[in-house]
This record gives sequence, structure tokens and C-alpha cells, in this order.
Amino acid sequence: MSQPTSSLQQQAQTALDQQEYNQAAFLYEQLVEQEPETVQHAWYLGLARLLSGMEAEAQFTWMMVLSAAAAEQVEAWTVELVQILQTAVNQQEAKENWQMAWAIRQHLREVAPADLKNLLHLVQLAVKLELFDGDYLESLQLTPLLQSQAFLELDQRFLFSTVLQALEFFYPDPRLIEFTEAALTQSLEPRLIIELCSHEAARNYNKNNSAFVDLVIYLSEICLRYDSNELNSLKLLSTSYEAAGRYDKAIDIARRYVEACQTPEDRAIGLGVLCIRLLKTGLGWEDLHRLFEQQKALTAQLATDYQYNPNRPLDIALLTSSSFYPYYISDNPVIHRPLQNQIAAILQTDLQLHAKTVFNAKRKSETPRIKTNRKLRIGYIARYMQQHPVGYIARWLMKYHDYEKFDIYTYHLHTQTISNFTDYWFVQPVTRSVKFEDPSWANIAKHIAENDEIDILVDLDSITYTEACNVMALKPAPVQVTWMGFDASGIPAVDYYIADPYVLPESAQDYYSETIWRLPSTYLAVDGFEVGVPTLRRDLLNIPADAVIYLSSQDGRKRHPEMIRLQLQILRELPNSYLLIKGLGDAASLKQAFEQIAESEGVAADRLRFLGRDMGEPTHRANLGIADVVLDTYPYNGATTTLETLWMGVPLVTRVGQQWAARNSYTMLMNVGVSEGIAWTDEEYVEWAVRLGKDAALRHDIQLRLLQSRQTAPLWDTRQFAREMENAYTQMWQKYIEK
Repeated sequence: MSQPTSSLQQQAQTALDQQEYNQAAFLYEQLVEQEPETVQHAWYLGLARLLSGMEAEAQFTWMMVLSAAAAEQVEAWTVELVQILQTAVNQQEAKENWQMAWAIRQHLREVAPADLKNLLHLVQLAVKLELFDGDYLESLQLTPLLQSQAFLELDQRFLFSTVLQALEFFYPDPRLIEFTEAALTQSLEPRLIIELCSHEAARNYNKNNSAFVDLVIYLSEICLRYDSNELNSLKLLSTSYEAAGRYDKAIDIARRYVEACQTPEDRAIGLGVLCIRLLKTGLGWEDLHRLFEQQKALTAQLATDYQYNPNRPLDIALLTSSSFYPYYISDNPVIHRPLQNQIAAILQTDLQLHAKTVFNAKRKSETPRIKTNRKLRIGYIARYMQQHPVGYIARWLMKYHDYEKFDIYTYHLHTQTISNFTDYWFVQPVTRSVKFEDPSWANIAKHIAENDEIDILVDLDSITYTEACNVMALKPAPVQVTWMGFDASGIPAVDYYIADPYVLPESAQDYYSETIWRLPSTYLAVDGFEVGVPTLRRDLLNIPADAVIYLSSQDGRKRHPEMIRLQLQILRELPNSYLLIKGLGDAASLKQAFEQIAESEGVAADRLRFLGRDMGEPTHRANLGIADVVLDTYPYNGATTTLETLWMGVPLVTRVGQQWAARNSYTMLMNVGVSEGIAWTDEEYVEWAVRLGKDAALRHDIQLRLLQSRQTAPLWDTRQFAREMENAYTQMWQKYIEK
């Protein structure tokens, strides 16, 4: 005897709700037999079969019913089936059952192939499940659908968010570009497109992954179609063109950026962006000095005219993008540092006012947290605790910290995934490690202050990265320190700047806002570097076996024309010598700059060798061994490159200046016990380079001393360096609690 339909229906629905899909299918089969005219039973029967993994049977169930429908019934029945499937897929997505949600939507597509919203959901799910590619997009027929009609009730944000997800996953398939352009024909709101594209472009740029550079360029160019003066897009496009090696385009866009700026703040940032692009080419030095004078005037105007605007915080790029480039132009910290300190103080005031609803910057400094029953908590904050100069140096401190006496925390900014390198050196050894993908800087500060109660916060990035500056300005720790990165930031909330007896002159405290804390010997140390197999050979470079090889391996921004001239004068003094030139930058422009100066100095261009990038850092270090002498740059010395040169036992000639950027190689040479090659004037620089080139015995003696220094020198004694840093932290904390 059959059960009443109402009872069967209730049991079937209960089984479906409880995910007993086979039982639900069995019960719906009985309902179909008892009430074949109620098509709803067939819809649920197919759904139960689909959810139990019987996709073919589900499809057959629905198609059999629809094929038997009268013409006037098809539309109504289809709408009913779509509603049932839509409810089911919503439930699956709420449970994050993405695979099942994708399967249901695939069947929804069979029933309603022109349902745009469902097709867009399919794209998002396919991306999530890593099933998306150009072929799948083509199978959905989304592009022709968008091209054929206007969707007046379209959720524009949903449409273009889907487009951006697809682009990020499978750019630059031409079918994906066609899909994007079809979406843009839907009369979308320009501000929405700019908002979504600029955010996605910035997010991908911050991944610091060359694979995404072309995507960032494409998204930025989309923004500029709708607003040719959109500043964020112009800035990002310029930096992305540079990352792609398209230097002329980068400079052109940077000039457009400056022209589009309407306020002193924006123009100051724009000038910094343009100057950095110009530096990469090794040309345009007259422009650089003129532009710097303009920026000095803008900085003074900002300081005079500053007023708090609750609707818009000042852009920290005033400090990061716009403040450090002058150090490449001239060695004049007495002028540069006060300007930087001035803008840093204004920015800190502004940032604290904007963050006060989330985090009260004054709380920690007003209420001393003197903890006597726990270890001192040291936090390190940076973007670049990875395979980057900051990571290569800071890793040794993480290794040798005394974890019995200190709790060590690491905070990784703008980090979506932790690499094996970062995990090994900066996550596994420490007390706690936190990665922040893209939160607000106020929330980062709040976490550091309230969740972890850090006592001393150490910024490893300084003004090389905006988020670190933002966080430090809010004073989330009672004691704050800058170590490494690029010089000190000048932010008043930073208490100390780590230095040593050499890297800053005695007079430096006169123009630093931070208290300079000098360690006994060196402000950094490493245990060494991974070294690979060399790929450079004299014969492959067409250099005679008895020739002297000079090497200059630096970023294009450090190629000051006066230093290029000195290096070519060295070649002129030593006829049997060659200069290898290597480093990031606009290769064509740098080659032009060197060859023009070579001609003016009477040096044949065929004595210059321009090298491309090595395949990885270990190979780069191994290839340093081809050099008889490495020639440093000025007014911005090498830093990590100098460490690598000395580790490989290669003599170095450096020109010492007054600013931090002009004294890194000096302190490193002093801390390996080698004074040969330290020059205090341009004339001494040339004299040392010529002397070392001519005196093979002296070069050999320096090489032996450098290799022997690995066992004795402070620069290579990271255990001792860790103790000195910890002593500094302990004394800083003692000073704080004694206030």
C-alpha cells in the first residue's frame, strides 16, 4: 500500500535537507510514480540524483520531462526548475561546497544557457577550482552574449569583479581580452571601472611577481581610458613599464603624471616618481637637479600650508617615493635629512589623526608597560623578509637570537603566501609570525600593540615600503627602532636608528631626528652567502688572460655621470684593462651614457663589456670572481653587493662621503680589517683603483686577508652581532622604563 503523497513529500524533503541523497532520490521516484503530472517531483528527483553524484541520470530526468512539455508549458517549467536549482546552489555555496556548486551551475546552464548571472558564477567557480582557461570561457559563449545585447539590470560590480578574477587567473589569453572588452561595452560606470581595475592592478603589483606586470599595465590602461588623468593609474603604469623594462614609456607616463597633478602634495610625489624613472636610465642628470629644486619648494609649501583633511590622509609616498631619490644625486645629508624629517613629522601627525578611531597612537607612550615577569618582546616588521637584501641579512639575526631571553615576533606586510625561504628563516625559528595580506595599517598597529604587546618594534624596510612607515608612525610599541632598509625614515615616533662607528659621521646626530644608536663595531653582519657555479669566462668575453678586469655591478640609479667619468679615467690610466658593467636599469641608455663619456675621456668603447642579469643570486656571487677589482659607486655605495664582493675575496675601491648611502662600503671594509681601497676624494678613488690594477701582489694579499677574515672579522660574526643587538635592545628598554 503506497504512502500518502504529503507524507512521502515531507520524508523526501527531510532526506534532502539531511544530505541523504540516495534516500531522497528513492522517495522522489515514488512521488513521480504516484503523481506523474506534478513535474516538481521530477525536478527534485533530478536534483537528488545530481547531489548523489549521478549527473547523467539527473540530466536525463530533467530533459525527459522538458521534452514532453507542451509549447506553452516549457517556459513556466523551465523557470520552476531554475528556481529549484538556484536555491540548491545557494545552499552549496553557503557551505563552500564549490565542486558541487559548480556541477549544479553547469546543469543550470544547460537549462538556461543565456542566464548571464549564472555564467559569471561559473567563471568564478572555475577559477576557484582551477578549472578555468580560455577553452572553458569559449565553451560558455559569454563573450558573444555580452556583445549581442545590453543587460540593463546588470550588476556591474559583479560582472567586472568576475572579469578581474578571470584575468588574474589566465591572463593574457586573447579570448580573455576579448571577454574583458565585451564586458566594457555594457555601458559600465566609469568610476566603478577605475575603482575595481586600480585596486586589482595595485594588488597584483604588490605581489612583486614579474608574471603579473603585463596584467597591471593592461588594467592601468583600462582605467586611463575612462580618466586620462587618474593619478594612481598613471603612477602604477609608470612603475610597471619600468618593471617590464620599457623605460621610455615609464618616463613618458611619469611626465604625464606630473602634468596631471593639481596639488602640491600630488606634484611632490609625481616629481619623485619621475626622478626615480630618470635615474634608471643613467641620463637626464640636468633634469634631476632642476626637479629636485622644485620638490624642495613644494616640501616647504606643504610644511607651511598643512591642514588636516578628515576625508583624505596625506599620501605616505611623500616620504617613500619622493624623499630618497636625492641621495643618488648628491652627498649632502645636511640638506636632504632636514627636508625628509620635516615631511615625516607632518605625515605622522596626519596619520595619527586619521587612525585615532581605530588605534590611539598616544596610549602606549603615556602608559608604560613595565613587564618584570616575562621576556622582552621584540617585533620585526617588513615587506622584504624574503629573498631580498633585507632578508639575506636579517635572517642571521633570527637564527642567533637568544630565545631563552627574548620573544621574537615577525610581521610580514602585503604577504599572501610565505615562501620556503621566509618560512625557514623568519617563521620557524621565531616565537610568533603573522602575515598581513592587505589590512589597514591602523589595524596592523592595533594587532602589534594589543594582541602581541610588543615592547620594541624594529622596522627593517624604512622608507622603501609605505606600510611599514604608516605603522611605525602610529607608535604601536613603546620603543621603536629602524635597522637596515634605506637609511632612517625621520618619523618622530621612531626612537632609535641602528648604526656603528663608521656608517655615519660624528656630526650625523645634528640632522637625524632619531637617536643614533652605535653598535661597537658593525651595524650588520652575515655568516656568508650561498654561492653557485660561475658562468662568466674571460675567453667568452674576449678579454686577454693578462688583462686587468674591473667590475661595477650596481643598480642603474647609482650610475652618477661623474662616477662613470672617474671609472673611465681609471681605464685610461691602465691601458691593459677592461670594465664590466652589470646591474638593473635601462641597458640601452646606460650603454649610451658610458660610451659617450668614454669617447670624451679618450677610452675605446671596445674596452667596455655590458653584462646581462645572472640566473639567480648564487650565480651572480660566483661571477664576482672574474673581477680583479670591484669599483664602487658614489654618492650611493653598494650595500649587499659590497658584502658579496668582500665575501668572495675581491678587492674593492670605494669613495667615502658624509651620508649613510655613501659610507656602507667604508664600514664593511673597516669591519673586515682592510683599509686599502678606501678613498676620501675623487683623486684617491682613481689612485687606489690604478694602484690595485697595477699591483697584482697587493691584490693577492687583500684577497687572502678577506678570505681569512671569514674566521675573525666582526662583519662575519653574526653570533656576536646578535648579542650586541640584544644588548642594545635591553639598554633601550632600560632607558624607557627609567623615564
